[in-house]
Amino acid sequence: MKVPSLTLALAALAAASPLTSSPSPSPSYVPGLHARQNSTGSPCSVLSSSINNNGPSSATPTVAASLAYDCLMSAPLNKSAAIELLDSMKPYLAWQSTQSYLKNPPAEYAEKVQPAVDLIQGLDDLASKVNADKFIGEYEFGWALYNLVLSAHDGHLVYVPDSVGAIVTWARPISLVSISEDGQKLPVPFVYQDILAASFHNSTYTPSAVLKINDEDASTFLEKLAQYGSLQDRDALYNNLMYSLPQIQLGTTGASTGMFSGGGRGRWVYPGPTTKLDFANGTSQTYENIARVQVSFRNVENGTALGDRYFIYDSGASAQAMAMAVDAKDKSRIQAANMNVDGPQDDTSVNQLDVHVAAADADATTTSRTTRATPAPGFPTPVLFQRNNLIAGYYLEGDDYDDIAVLSVPSFVSTSSAELDFQRIGTSFILGAKAAGKTKLIVDLSANGGGTILQGYDLFKQLFPSLLPYGGTRFRAHETLDLLGQKFSYLSEGFPRDPEIVQENYTMADIVSSVFNYRTDTDVDYKPFTSWAEKFGPHANEYDNFTSIIRWNMSDPLNILNSGGIEISGYGNRSNFTDQPFESTNIVLLYDGYCASTCAIFSELMRQQGNVSSIAIGGRPQYAAQQAVGGVKGFNNFNWAAIQQWVYEAYDNANPEEQAKYNATYQANYTSYVPFNRAATDPNVNVRDGLRQGDDTGTPLQFTYEAADCRLFYTAEMTLDITAVWKAAADSKWGDVSRCVSDAPSSKRGDHLTRRAMVPRMVKRDTSFEDSLKLFTDTTAIRFDGDAFMAP
Repeated sequence: MKVPSLTLALAALAAASPLTSSPSPSPSYVPGLHARQNSTGSPCSVLSSSINNNGPSSATPTVAASLAYDCLMSAPLNKSAAIELLDSMKPYLAWQSTQSYLKNPPAEYAEKVQPAVDLIQGLDDLASKVNADKFIGEYEFGWALYNLVLSAHDGHLVYVPDSVGAIVTWARPISLVSISEDGQKLPVPFVYQDILAASFHNSTYTPSAVLKINDEDASTFLEKLAQYGSLQDRDALYNNLMYSLPQIQLGTTGASTGMFSGGGRGRWVYPGPTTKLDFANGTSQTYENIARVQVSFRNVENGTALGDRYFIYDSGASAQAMAMAVDAKDKSRIQAANMNVDGPQDDTSVNQLDVHVAAADADATTTSRTTRATPAPGFPTPVLFQRNNLIAGYYLEGDDYDDIAVLSVPSFVSTSSAELDFQRIGTSFILGAKAAGKTKLIVDLSANGGGTILQGYDLFKQLFPSLLPYGGTRFRAHETLDLLGQKFSYLSEGFPRDPEIVQENYTMADIVSSVFNYRTDTDVDYKPFTSWAEKFGPHANEYDNFTSIIRWNMSDPLNILNSGGIEISGYGNRSNFTDQPFESTNIVLLYDGYCASTCAIFSELMRQQGNVSSIAIGGRPQYAAQQAVGGVKGFNNFNWAAIQQWVYEAYDNANPEEQAKYNATYQANYTSYVPFNRAATDPNVNVRDGLRQGDDTGTPLQFTYEAADCRLFYTAEMTLDITAVWKAAADSKWGDVSRCVSDAPSSKRGDHLTRRAMVPRMVKRDTSFEDSLKLFTDTTAIRFDGDAFMAP
């Protein structure tokens, strides 16, 4: 661990001074619920005073985690409101396409990935506990509800109760990385700030591995904590705990400094009052955990006042609920998802999201000569990049790598002002790399939580223009879907699939281009559906009832309404894309396990149809296979507010007889605003399964285990310089000596455990690199409201 001489170099840890208080509970208890501390004062009153007595501040106030926790625990449970919330969620969970598979998952999934969960029965069980007075208060109930939804490990299925996510978020003042000494020995956790300190060119410091966390074996603790993320694969969940350069490059839309420190979904997991680390060198240190306060708390004197002020128990439309409905339909229609549903939507104006060309590339296109002052921390200067790092292109340097290009794709956007730029940068870089003599391509999908569905199809078509994407999907067949399909298909009759004509009426543009109109999409054989009945089915299997298999119609003129405005390469004004730029064997996909949603769609197309190999990096400290795609493999999510709006559209366009029928069946289920009033973020649900071409079992890809072709371990250098990751991937794919980890290098376990970090000295780095890394490791200042376009 660090020594006093490192204090200046590690200014980001100023708030992490050691404490003498006892360690927090063990991970089996994290974020355990305990009785409130007995005191004569109110924790909420103390919290209110501590953040309001010094006047207004632009910074998010922080308090001791234990104080915020005690305040939350003091808010009494409104039982009737809790029951109403649980009931109001059921109509939306009926859309969850995998609910029957979650109850009884395939054996391999249950063994290697996650156990079974019954969501609907879980809601009923929670209701029984509410009626039996089993919950202390709002927070304990909210945490139980949050965990029920989380247990699906589906990043498209999101419900964060107000008590869990709207009042405070949690953080630790340190970040971790999992490092192998030589890329072959089993990795162990290190404090990332220690790795950074040891990398300074004049440093003589040697980092020490973390052996225990809160008196429990470190790896065991971390594997338990990782389960509070919403990725499905356990190796991906383990990676998600750690500091990640690809996540950091996304800024506030990334998962920040790792879930352990409070990034991503870690911000909703109470970490206990303190965190104690025991190190291999015999030292230990205890840190006070913090809460970042999200509301003013002014005049909140106790838990009752907290609930009355910030928990909206009314079933009517609140300002919060209405805000969730804004653009909900558009977002759900194009996303597979924009999985940053838990963070702010970055919709920066176009002139701030333009294509830029790095000045270091003298032969690059001259569409813009804007030079980035400092690349993203740990990244080299790009050839082409999007200002928010949603896509960027690089050329590897060195005699063994001068024919290799890297396309970094940590997102598939869903930020409206970046959609066209995203496509243009990808196209420009791929064509430019080919013109520059590059024959090999690494597509780095690290940190990619998805985005716009058709961006994934488009990038595939840029790389394989002669192939017709399969992309089979299906919905769970239920009454609301059927009624929407009948009405939308009827209303669309006679409307040409011409965007100029359709867009003259916003409502009709929404209806005609919708998946609920049978004229949208094609069937499994890429032929048009002839009726809604043909599209809907239903088709029964041993699990549930489902619609017919649905495929995107690549040549549909209305695709621009579902794609963020882009034309798919090979069609429309991009029909001249006919030449394949790289051979399949000269492309490799690189993953850190975070890949989900649109990234999963793109990966399925690339791996199954393009025959491209994959490399996964990191994961748990074990010698075993690792999945490449570790996040949700569902192909589309719907925002609950969008579902409600579509229901209202169908009702508003129905005749009186139909409206009476709707009122007697499904319409009444969607009139309550309770699920929106009580949510800290936009609720979402996975509505479309992804299906593999030729798989007659109909098993959703979500429940299909598929190991990567190669697995790498992170070294210390890779956590400081992303090019070390890319070169290791290149060596493993095309080099003489593979870096892939296949089995233990020794029969004696102790011989293949990492004992030191082997941190390289960054003699070629300037102070701006160090400063930027300090900035992004300062957990007292960095924002924790992003999820890398996903809700991990």
